[in-house]
Amino acid sequence: MRVLVTGGTSLLGAAVAQRLSDRGDDVVTMQRGEAAAPWMQLRGDIRDAAAVSSATEGVDAVVHLAARVSVVGEWDEFESVNVGGTQNVLDAVRAHGISRLVHVSSPSVAHFGEPLVAADADPADAERAHGHYARTKAMAEKLVLDAVDDSLSAVAVRPHLVWGPGDTQLLGRIVERATSGRLVLINGGSALIDTTYLDNAADALVAALDRVDDISGEAFVVTNGEPRTVAELLTRICRAAGVPEPTRSVPRSVASGVGAVVERAWSATGREGEPPMTRFLAEQLSTAHWFDQRRTQECLQWTPAVSLAQGFERLAAAYKRRKV
Repeated sequence: MRVLVTGGTSLLGAAVAQRLSDRGDDVVTMQRGEAAAPWMQLRGDIRDAAAVSSATEGVDAVVHLAARVSVVGEWDEFESVNVGGTQNVLDAVRAHGISRLVHVSSPSVAHFGEPLVAADADPADAERAHGHYARTKAMAEKLVLDAVDDSLSAVAVRPHLVWGPGDTQLLGRIVERATSGRLVLINGGSALIDTTYLDNAADALVAALDRVDDISGEAFVVTNGEPRTVAELLTRICRAAGVPEPTRSVPRSVASGVGAVVERAWSATGREGEPPMTRFLAEQLSTAHWFDQRRTQECLQWTPAVSLAQGFERLAAAYKRRKV
């Protein structure tokens, strides 16, 4: 196939493009930046309808990863990228007669603050989701699944907390805060959560692309299927990176209160980057969210190839190589 991957310079986007290329697919990526890669790269903004239309011309399928991902920012920024950009992809897919689309969503579209225990991919709900990112991703997922008909097979895949070597987002923030002594646990880090090793998330998206005709109109959460406490995950990440492990803990009420103050300060001063705490982050680090993977694995005909233990070994080796 000739496959377009939007957001191709992201950690997960690049991994998906690499897997498609390795198996012989003709890969094109579209993103705002550029990186060394053997496939065709098109620079463009997902909000530019003409650029999206040009990128989709002549392709057989699209894996749509491009998104505005942050815990802070203005609503218009999230809506224009996550909703408007997805609509541009749908319009281009229709215009060029492309029949297969994999939309990369997020479990946060169906997380409303209550614990998720052995959960399935419940319907996305923009009204109940928390935060601009989750709400706009819920809106985008609904756009995609509502567009399914006889001429378009589409599926929404929600990888949960993807991490691996080279991750400057989730892991980068954890390591930076640990190094500066600002990494703390909330409620002792006892919440049980799922994560997804990078290779497994990429494999699942490729599997969804291959199976999209049979599972069209569905949404699936993808994880390693090995829930661990927040405390264990943060500790193992810090050990792999060779930085101090978290030892301090604060109650969720305190973390949420601090997050509210920090959010207001960030908004008032127009500061760039991610704040050290937000109400959404406090919620995520203190609430159980792990998922029953039986339906996902059966429908995608996929199972994780890399266990958490193997993933942490690879992560430690990657950090060691960087320090040598």
